[in-house]
Parts: sequence; C-alpha cells; structure tokens
Amino acid sequence: MVFERAFQTAETAGWSALSLQRVLAGLQLAIDSPPDSRSGSRLGGQPILVSELRLLLGVTRGVRLERVAQVLREVGLLVDDVVPTMRSWIEDRCQVLPVGFQGEVRAWLLVLLDGDARSRPRSASTIYGYFGRARPHLLAWSATRGQLREVTVDDVRAVLDPLRGHHLAGTFVALRSLFGFARRRRLIFTDPTRRLHVGHAAPARALLPMTDAQIAAVADTAVTPAQRVVVALVAVHAARATAIRELTLDDIDLAGRRISLAGHPQRLGEFVHAALIGWLQHRQTLWPHTPNRHVLVSAVTATGTAPVSDYYLSWHLLLRGVQLEQIRGDRVLHEALAVRADPLHLAAVFNLSTATAIAYAAIARTLLERPVESSSIEQ
Repeated sequence: MVFERAFQTAETAGWSALSLQRVLAGLQLAIDSPPDSRSGSRLGGQPILVSELRLLLGVTRGVRLERVAQVLREVGLLVDDVVPTMRSWIEDRCQVLPVGFQGEVRAWLLVLLDGDARSRPRSASTIYGYFGRARPHLLAWSATRGQLREVTVDDVRAVLDPLRGHHLAGTFVALRSLFGFARRRRLIFTDPTRRLHVGHAAPARALLPMTDAQIAAVADTAVTPAQRVVVALVAVHAARATAIRELTLDDIDLAGRRISLAGHPQRLGEFVHAALIGWLQHRQTLWPHTPNRHVLVSAVTATGTAPVSDYYLSWHLLLRGVQLEQIRGDRVLHEALAVRADPLHLAAVFNLSTATAIAYAAIARTLLERPVESSSIEQ
C-alpha cells in the first residue's frame, strides 16, 4: 500500500524517476526499521515518528525527508512528534522581546497560528507580516513602557502618523490585532487602537513612476515562467497578489483573449497572453496529472486543490527584490497619467475603490503639472 501510494503521488506531482527511486528507498528504510527498538518491521501498520524518520534518513544521501514523510502521512503511518517550525519560530522571536511584552505577544502569535473560538488560524506569511510590522514599535515602546498595558493612544498615533499607504494600513492592522486580542483576553485594560481609523489603503503620497533602472532590475530578476506570469499580471492588469494566487484555469480564455481577475473580466493583451502560455506549458511539463485548477501550482500544491501560499510569491519575487505593490502602483499611475487623472476610468479599469482611485488621480494631477513648471524655468 505504501509503495503504491508513492507511485500515485509521484505521477500526480510529476516527480522524476530519480526522485521516485530515492523516495522508495527512504520508504523501504522506514518500513524495515524496528518499531520501538524491537526486532521486526512496520508491515503490520505500526506508525513511525517524525523524529525517528529524520534519524533514519539523515545518513542517506539524496533522500528528501518531506517527500517520504508525505507518502507515509497519506497512508496514516506517520506521527508528528516534533514541535512545528512555526511554534519554534514564535518561541525564538518572543525570547528577544522585552520581558514586559513577551507573554502577551507570544499568546497573540499562538492564537494567530492555531485560531480560537472567535478566529480562524492564519497562514505563516500572515504571522510573519504581523510580527514584522509590530516588532520595531514594541522595542521602541519598551524604552519608556515596562508593559504592553502601558502603551497609550498617543504612542500608537505617533507610530502611525509618519506612515503612508500600505505601510500605514499594514502596521495599523497588525497593532489592532495585537491590542484587540490582549483586550479580549484581559491582558490589558484598554485597547489604544480601538478609536483609531486609517481608512482605505491608498497609494503613498510620494508615489512616483518607476525609473528605467527599477524596471530593468525587475526584468533581470523575473526570469522563470512563474515569475514572468506574475509580473505580467501585475504590470498590465495591476492584479493584487491574492487575485493572482486564486486565479484558476476557468478564469482565463486564451482563445478568446479574456481573463477574469477577482471577478473582474478584462481583455487579455499579447504580453500577458504570451506569459500565460509559457507558464502553462511549463506547468504541464512538471505536473501533467495535477488535479489543481489554479493557474499557479507548486510542488506542494500539485497533489491537492489549494492555491499557492502567500509565501510562494514572496519567495519567488519579494525576497529577490521585486516589489509587486510598487509595480502595481506604477501601472495604475501610468494609466492615470494617460487619461489625464480621471478617477472614474481608473476605478472601472482596475476595479479600485473610490478612495483609492481618487488618490491615484490626485498624484497623477500633481505630476502632470510638473513639466509645465520645469519648462518655464528652463526658458
């Protein structure tokens, strides 16, 4: 049953013959290992611990633990006795926080990870993002505040006031999540974010068109089929990361040159059309039998039906210096300049909120006035 499952998973995920051979070797080691240090094998169905599997495969070259573990987990022969990586990460990060903030922050991150009666579990990328936004301010507050409960509305307002756009929205959401959780658990007396509002995430006031050097850097970085299709969707359609992750094969009509992003139908231009064809051909080569209907598929999601994670885009682009939000803002801004700062046009083309469309139009209007001033100075 175990080896049959390995062949099925290999076919679905598109493993190479060498990868399958190594997985089979790892499975053979796991099955032949004596359960509970006694003679015999696991053919009777006794599961193996993750810690034992790591010891067994640690001395075997070329065998990937995660693939062997995946097969054993699918047939019910794996027991995870190892502290999850995220829990270890949370413990490590909280240890370096000031003592008066450790307990509350640790409890907050664990609820984000596991969920509770009032909230669902959050993804690892969300936890990374929330903690990354909150951490520098927690450290700064610790210079004058001994505990989280001592942070005031003025302290939070002082943090938010200098921020703009998505930096403002992201920081506010993270802090509101932290203080809201602490207040519900009665770890603090009052929530300093409760009466604060930042509105919609509008573009930063200092937003400017991307320079030739920045555009060239993106072109040099986005070299794989997956990177190219993501950048194309952002650069042409100003697609958000969530819309790209959730895009399915049913949302694209290559023959009719149409695409639907977040329920918003649009015409499919030549550049995006070519990028999609390149990626789909690559996808078909790697995972010809995947049941996943999402356009973006990874080695992790090829055997299931879920979209790729937030971290997938970060790993392929953000950690390599490609800022998708910057590309998206640049696309909307260029459109705003081309239509003489018409917010109604921007809202219709990119499915923007009224506030965001007006904000982009205001930036474009400012930029459109600058050439006139500079030319008069030169004369």
